[in-house]
Amino acid sequence: MNNYKMLIQYDGSRYKGWQRLGNGENTIQGKIEHVLSEMVGRPIEIIGCSRTDAGVHAFAQIANFKLEEQLPVEEIQAYLHKYLPNDISVVQVEETHERFHARYNAKAKTYVYKIWNEQHTNPFMRKYSMHVTEKLDIAKMKQAARHFVGKHDFTAFSNAKSKKKSMVREIYAIEIIKEGSFIYIRVKGDGFLYNMVRKIVATLIEVGNETRSEATIPEMIASKDRSVVTSLADAAGLHLEHVEF
Repeated sequence: MNNYKMLIQYDGSRYKGWQRLGNGENTIQGKIEHVLSEMVGRPIEIIGCSRTDAGVHAFAQIANFKLEEQLPVEEIQAYLHKYLPNDISVVQVEETHERFHARYNAKAKTYVYKIWNEQHTNPFMRKYSMHVTEKLDIAKMKQAARHFVGKHDFTAFSNAKSKKKSMVREIYAIEIIKEGSFIYIRVKGDGFLYNMVRKIVATLIEVGNETRSEATIPEMIASKDRSVVTSLADAAGLHLEHVEF
């Protein structure tokens, strides 16, 4: 079998997320699989490194798929470019070793969350950032972010329904940068649970607007209780930025 690796970028605004949910579902995975299946004349399944939620974007989603035949990567990429919608772009296709698995071989993922922090809206970034009107205290947010770094059970910060899988994840770093009216929250970890980054960001926003004390965060993590984290940052602000293998 020939294994192909893809670097994919997409605007997730009009999709129900990465993961194919069933026939006719409007997902990134489903769109790409449909085009590849049309190309070779049989069903093709692709494996993505991250199952981004509905409305979430990606600068660097990595996926792989296998073919019995060996096709030139230029031919595959040209076909995808021709038939995929213009809000999904396969930037690169390359052959890789047969055992490469986009999900299981990923060692670290980085997401960046974008906040537009002004009273007035930004019509050009409304699909790619969260609008927060209250001025946020960056120093307090940075202080609070330190509580999330390290290996923790993040049950309280996830909407994951499965009880069989481990809820333990390790966050390597959280970086918060203010540039003009934008605030960027960059989170790097070994993996993330469903809604985990968006719940962490929502909590940091609450600290930044002084509706929550940073001292409550260790208790929230230790509780392993989903009911203690009720806020969820908008999907539009979240972008999968980088994946390390």
